[in-house]
Amino acid sequence: MRQTLFLLLISLFVLQSCTINSEIVYHKDAASTMLTDIDMKEFIKEMKAMTPDSLQNKKEFGDMDKLPTTWTSIYELEKKEGKNTKDPDSLRIMKKIFMKSTRENNDPVGFSLKLDHFTQTDYKALNNFTKQETLPLEQNIYNIWDGKTLTIDTNNFNLKSLKEALSKQSPDGQSKEGDDGKIEGMMMMFFKKIETTLKFEGKIKSITGKHDWLKKVDDHSVKIEYDLKSMFDKGEKLQNEDKKIIIVTE
Repeated sequence: MRQTLFLLLISLFVLQSCTINSEIVYHKDAASTMLTDIDMKEFIKEMKAMTPDSLQNKKEFGDMDKLPTTWTSIYELEKKEGKNTKDPDSLRIMKKIFMKSTRENNDPVGFSLKLDHFTQTDYKALNNFTKQETLPLEQNIYNIWDGKTLTIDTNNFNLKSLKEALSKQSPDGQSKEGDDGKIEGMMMMFFKKIETTLKFEGKIKSITGKHDWLKKVDDHSVKIEYDLKSMFDKGEKLQNEDKKIIIVTE
């Protein structure tokens, strides 16, 4: 499981036009659902053109083929691999995290991750769970939502989970020291667009605070468009970068 996730993540960085789209839906019952979609079609196409047999013959790409095409919980994936987790918090979280792949012409071309209807208690348990398993999570899931008001900590406007996955993991699952400067340079070079939409079941009543990366889309949603140059270039200054943004819904 961990090896498959690492290979999916590392593959993103050899695709110069890579785009990651995430969406967080805020429910009126104070829970939220996150969905992240990663399109790898061009990467797969380039790999097959360079080494036509690589997907069929190399074990690591064979592992990618093991991902199901329908939403399947991490609990079920681990169970199929013969792994058993006894910690009750981890079990609860694993049953609410889903993965699936997208295929065209029998080849994997995409990867999606979903956190289904997570409460604040679930997110606290998830924080502990991710110390063991690296997942490509949108960090804004950790903002506080009470069913009516979302308090955004703009320190969560980061790509921490992706960066950690690349700097701390290797294909054999062993941890190693990462080169932060190298990883950041790769991210600036290869990612075309990374954006996250925050959607609310209720209508947005007010927004307090401003940030250059956050824009209101309509009465029910705002969008965060990450600027990697500003994120990693310490010399880049933003015009608006309030530490807190508060969105109140009806």
